[in-house]
Amino acid sequence: MSNEENQYDRQSFLGPKAQQIFTTATVGVIGAGGGGSHIIQQLAHLGFQNYVVFDPQTIDRTNLNRLVGGRKNDVRRQRPKICIATRTIKGIQPKAHVRAFRSLWMEEIDAFRSCDLIFAGVDSYKARHEIETSARRFLIPVVDVGMDVHDLGEGKYAMSGQVILSLPDYPCMTCMGFIDEAKLTQEARRYGSAGSVPQVVWSNGVLASLAVGIGVELMTNWTKSRLPPLYLAYDGNRGTVQSRPILELLNTACPHFPAGRVGDPVLEAI
Repeated sequence: MSNEENQYDRQSFLGPKAQQIFTTATVGVIGAGGGGSHIIQQLAHLGFQNYVVFDPQTIDRTNLNRLVGGRKNDVRRQRPKICIATRTIKGIQPKAHVRAFRSLWMEEIDAFRSCDLIFAGVDSYKARHEIETSARRFLIPVVDVGMDVHDLGEGKYAMSGQVILSLPDYPCMTCMGFIDEAKLTQEARRYGSAGSVPQVVWSNGVLASLAVGIGVELMTNWTKSRLPPLYLAYDGNRGTVQSRPILELLNTACPHFPAGRVGDPVLEAI
């Protein structure tokens, strides 16, 4: 047995085909910042070899408290986050194939649709809705990750987050009550005036680890458990993760993204 095969001995419980899956599958990561950088690092340690990474931003000083792989020298050089992500991957998997785009994912739709699984670490409901809509069209599972810190007044704060699996033909984020028209409208009204979103490294790490675990289960079925639908709520103050009760009330089929509405949109003659 080669040294490369020995490297993954301790995760052989994932199944005899796990490493083959990790070698051939293409994973997409939208957002290479706090949560995305954790996800990228973990995927590389697991042995994934094919990546599509989207992030138009460069690192700044405020990212150093949470961006895995970020360095002070990167801030001085205004290094793009996709370059830091590529460096992280290549440092662990030198032979990995990384397609990194310093642009929005919708500007590189062919790269987006080439993914077998997408991890989304974006900040807005609108961005999540757009990703989910396109992913459903191309039959790509999405694992959404997000967190926030809420000011309760009198010096008290509440940290919360979520990990949601959006799987084609299963309940979507609207079905689960995470996205709705009221949230989209409210967000649109304050567009351009939103302040910075508080982030810390440990909460991003917790949510990213849950997301990667979901992705691995989806690809390998190592627990022999049925995943979807899946909506995990994180309480950062208590350090707990719970499945949202709404899942017990959902039907299997999603009414918002019918199973037949897939592929590229086409114009029909009237």
